[in-house]
Amino acid sequence: MEESLSFLAQIHKEFGDKEVDIRSYSPLTFAYIGDAVFEMVIRTLIVENGQRAANTLHKHTTKIVCAGTQAALVEAIFEDMTEEEQDVYRRGKNTKIHSSAKNASLSDYR
Repeated sequence: MEESLSFLAQIHKEFGDKEVDIRSYSPLTFAYIGDAVFEMVIRTLIVENGQRAANTLHKHTTKIVCAGTQAALVEAIFEDMTEEEQDVYRRGKNTKIHSSAKNASLSDYR
């Protein structure tokens, strides 16, 4: 019987990708992945509150999954973050962005 692999290790095995040191990723790449993880968590919490029409679920999700909420959350946990996490956050905040959010201030979006 094959030993248990982590989910990411299984993906690498199936797709033949080599593992990459995530510390080499840009802060914007972390933000891209982080947005997806945050949305999955919020969607899960909303669905756990009861089944509703997909449009209703989407409206509830988009009220929470937005730049303003994420900015408030990071401010709330910033002091509990490790020094390395704070450094990644600062690098992301200082990275030149090539787009802007339609419904968020530039500071929230960063």
